[in-house]
Amino acid sequence: MGDLVIGPIDAAHYEELLPLIADYQRFYGIDAPDNDRNRAFFARFVGTSDAGCILGARRQGILVGYACLYFAPSSVEAEDIVILNDLYVVPDGRGHGVGRLLIDATTDVARTRKVSRVRWSTAVDNRRAQRLYESVGAERTTWFEYEVILSPPEH
Repeated sequence: MGDLVIGPIDAAHYEELLPLIADYQRFYGIDAPDNDRNRAFFARFVGTSDAGCILGARRQGILVGYACLYFAPSSVEAEDIVILNDLYVVPDGRGHGVGRLLIDATTDVARTRKVSRVRWSTAVDNRRAQRLYESVGAERTTWFEYEVILSPPEH
């Protein structure tokens, strides 16, 4: 993996990221990702902001994966944490250590921010991802995730 370079996505490479975000969304059941909505939403993570950052993994200059990190407080630990909200590797890049290196880069960001915890979740049936997470020493927690889906506000 010596030819793999990982770093924050900057404005010059932002458009290249959007198709990978859409692929990630399709993987998790979004039939028709909204590129304009994605462009507006994820812009807050370009470079490194108070909200978070997106780490891009490039091989020979081509984007092959990304990790979207949210910088957030945790009231349970009463400290800030890094949430690894999205981790995606293009199909041709899987099984070659890209995901592992993106997780390593995420923990480096957490150390730089002087936080002691990185947290993330995945689908219960995503065993491939779970094997990766377990192989890097991450521990499965006992928390369940819930959500309430609200209708969009009327204008």
